[in-house]
Amino acid sequence: MSFITAGDPAGPAVLLLHGFPSSARTFRQVVPELARAAYVIAPDLPGFGESDVLPAVSFAAFGAAISELLDRLGIGPRHVYLHDFGAPVGLHIAMAAPEKVLGLIVQNANAHRTGLGPQWAQTMAYWSQPSPENEAAATAHLTFEGIRDQYLAGVPPDVAARIPAESWEEDWRVMRLPGRLDTQRALIADYGRHVDRFDAIAEYLARWQPPALLLWGRHDAFFDLAETLSWMRALPRMETHVLDAGHFLLETHASAAVSLMCDFVGRTRRGATG
Repeated sequence: MSFITAGDPAGPAVLLLHGFPSSARTFRQVVPELARAAYVIAPDLPGFGESDVLPAVSFAAFGAAISELLDRLGIGPRHVYLHDFGAPVGLHIAMAAPEKVLGLIVQNANAHRTGLGPQWAQTMAYWSQPSPENEAAATAHLTFEGIRDQYLAGVPPDVAARIPAESWEEDWRVMRLPGRLDTQRALIADYGRHVDRFDAIAEYLARWQPPALLLWGRHDAFFDLAETLSWMRALPRMETHVLDAGHFLLETHASAAVSLMCDFVGRTRRGATG
């Protein structure tokens, strides 16, 4: 597994979990400043970036792999950053050891059905009836154009112009490596199991009420904006910021996001010791 660390290991830990189709590269613009406030751990999920492919692919397996990494690094209490595919991974980790969660940072991450708009119809049909035809429809975005759309779909032109093409070009280069497309197909199928766990996730949030910061790109073409309200209902004291960004908010709003993240980490740290 490929991962980066930065900052003082004695500081509060922040686990940064990226989404589809990226890698720890997602956090390249926030790690330097965040590392002044926290000890940062940013892995490439298995089959993404420079991390090897797992023989058996599932979000639960990813959660176990990242948990093993945290154990080997000696990471105790931690903040967990949830984005896209990183959400089911991070929630597996959080729910397995809820007493170790200092806080959640939620960035365009789904944990309620309100995030599943009409654009999910073909994927949901695949989950209910995994025929070859439905699989083909649900995985049709695994192309260069589909990867590019993860960054640009629904984003206003002036905001989209700030996103460098090398972001999706690098993602597509990696995705064409051996075993990577198979990993993506397996995760699309397994995301249905994440959706099946929404009731259990709701119970976790209701019981533990972890401190939370929500950062949301309002032009996300994949997770409906109504998802923000579900998060706020689940965690009534959640601090929420909806920004003029897309699904990959950090590509255009890293400076604003990292400032909010540093403030959040500082407050939760004082709350834990105060």
